[in-house]
Amino acid sequence: MSLPRALIFALLACISIALPAAAQIHATASLDTGWRFLRADVKGAEAPAFDDSAWRVATLPHTANAGDGEDGPTAGKSDYYRGTMWYRKAIDLKALPASKRLYLQFDGAALVSDVFVNGTFVGRHEGGYATFRFDISPYVTAGRNVIAVRVSNAVWPHIAPPGGDFTVYGGLYRGVSLIEAREAGFDWLDHGSPAVAVTTPTVSTQSATLNIRVGLRNHRAQAARLIVQTRIFDASGTPVLSVSKAVNVAANGTAMADLKGELRAPRLWNGRKDPYLYSAVTEISDDRATLDRNSVAFGIRTVRFDAQKGLLLNGQPYEVNGVNLHASRAGKGGAITPADIVEDFNLIDEMGATAVRLVHYPHAETAYDEADRRGLLVLTEIPLVGTLPPVTEALRANAAQQLRELIRQNINHPSVIAWGLGNELHGETATVSGLFRELNTLAKTEDPTRATIYAHCCVADDDARALVTDQLGFNRYFGWYPEQKGTLGDWADAYHKRFPTKPFAVTEYGAGGSVAHQDDTPGAVVPASGWHPEQYQALYHETNWAMLKARPFIWGRFVWQMFDAASDGRNEGEQSGINDKGLVTYDRKTRKDAFWFYKAQWSKAPVVYITSRRFNQRSEPRADVKIYTNQPQITLTVNGAKLATQNAVNGVVIFKSVPLNPGVNTIQAENGAYYDRVRWAYMTPMDSLIPTP
Repeated sequence: MSLPRALIFALLACISIALPAAAQIHATASLDTGWRFLRADVKGAEAPAFDDSAWRVATLPHTANAGDGEDGPTAGKSDYYRGTMWYRKAIDLKALPASKRLYLQFDGAALVSDVFVNGTFVGRHEGGYATFRFDISPYVTAGRNVIAVRVSNAVWPHIAPPGGDFTVYGGLYRGVSLIEAREAGFDWLDHGSPAVAVTTPTVSTQSATLNIRVGLRNHRAQAARLIVQTRIFDASGTPVLSVSKAVNVAANGTAMADLKGELRAPRLWNGRKDPYLYSAVTEISDDRATLDRNSVAFGIRTVRFDAQKGLLLNGQPYEVNGVNLHASRAGKGGAITPADIVEDFNLIDEMGATAVRLVHYPHAETAYDEADRRGLLVLTEIPLVGTLPPVTEALRANAAQQLRELIRQNINHPSVIAWGLGNELHGETATVSGLFRELNTLAKTEDPTRATIYAHCCVADDDARALVTDQLGFNRYFGWYPEQKGTLGDWADAYHKRFPTKPFAVTEYGAGGSVAHQDDTPGAVVPASGWHPEQYQALYHETNWAMLKARPFIWGRFVWQMFDAASDGRNEGEQSGINDKGLVTYDRKTRKDAFWFYKAQWSKAPVVYITSRRFNQRSEPRADVKIYTNQPQITLTVNGAKLATQNAVNGVVIFKSVPLNPGVNTIQAENGAYYDRVRWAYMTPMDSLIPTP
């Protein structure tokens, strides 16, 4: 693959077409095609002359576990491949001028990546979910160059995640690109960050204080005096603020430029109501030329958590109706594309959600961008989940590294309201809470403007690990897992009474549901069984949402989960290897009944939806017809005859004991121009088999 400068700058022009100022000077080219892949470890695969002709051809994003990562356990144990794999790619480069540097960027590779260029070891990255870069300038030559990457998704005792109820997809499951930049300019080696961080510590409708931190790196043999200028543009491209500063950077050294400015009468990023974004365009120059230019989007808003009123966005109570989102889908595993992510957010948007919890690891940049522009609040976390192994210095360092990467890469996103330190982390209390204290201090140092949060479960509500972070989320499955006794409402009331000054969220609640399992009168469901009727899931959400909605002191409610997701160790429901608590199926093709329940509750778009539509073979002459709607009343028509009209109660209408004729019945629910229609077949004992309508 040849990467002439003309091609790189052509790509750059496409990338930067929407910027309010001239395009950035550094150039980026995708390296996603033309890889060779082997799911095994072999000696000498880093050598340029190594024969990889028998390896598979791979296009990124790519994972080694798209099939075995979601096919379920064998003999009760998850058995998907967790080991070493290799990727190789050759690129052709023209001679690199002495004034230029080349950086190799990986958007995500799980879990440990050893990178080689032309047979020489460049570096190792430990952690599977963040962007990372290496300076490969000393290792490339004019002409053919070979990049080799040894990736391992094995269990590493010092690398998060230590466990967890999800498949750890191995491979180069996000994109890889090449960045060409000047030898002095932005610090592209700062934890995969954009090198520009904008925070707003003081915000009102009259003014906002902007703190802008710019990472600088100088590869020259002499010290450099760099001029850093940041211009702020509104959404129309109009400049509204400019600040600058001169910074001395030592030879082969780094520095930070801290700029401050005040923006008058800012337009606030206000969630779904008005997700307004500004652009910060930062230019670096010396006394001879402009060296580089970079643009980041940001928003201005305040977030406060109140123990009585819930979450306050820009000083006003804000409904946080959220979903949990895993980054995997059928046939692709974790190797999803930006287009896949946009499709996911379209469905989240359609349902009317106002928030999303990105679990249980940093997600691709596209996810945060989509949340910003759609006005969705975001919880995001590092993969400290499962049973914690002995806490070594190496584990502490890796957890801190992953948290620092999460924050520095995503600090500009106004959608992010809290940094998550972990989820349901099991282990000795003092050990876990001690690690959390270290991470909490780090998070507050990296970003004093945001809260920290932990998603708590399975030990006492006031366990020491639950008392470290600024905010606390509870994962509660009353009505699904039998070990959790009582109801969600009773538990929430008891906790609120005991801790009246502590704001809290419910970060997970949900139940399994299969579109292939149909039962209009489901009894108690055994979670570990193979029977997860869709109707039970819907009833679960009707019941639990009513409890959550009635308690405004709970600042956030997050359904587990938006989509079915891979968990290879599970053997339950319709499909082994899948956690089927999603509101939408793993392939994104079917919105379950529970999806439509929440759409009727949350969306402003008209909703009329007949439930149990997949239960279309009936053996009884009468059936209840349930409708989810946000309309005030519904009229039911059966086989062309209007039967009755009823008012909706909490978004639900139930027509009891509706008579069915033998054969196919057409059932329609309507309110004016809005309607839904299903066909159910009633088969009497004497009927021959009637084809499914």
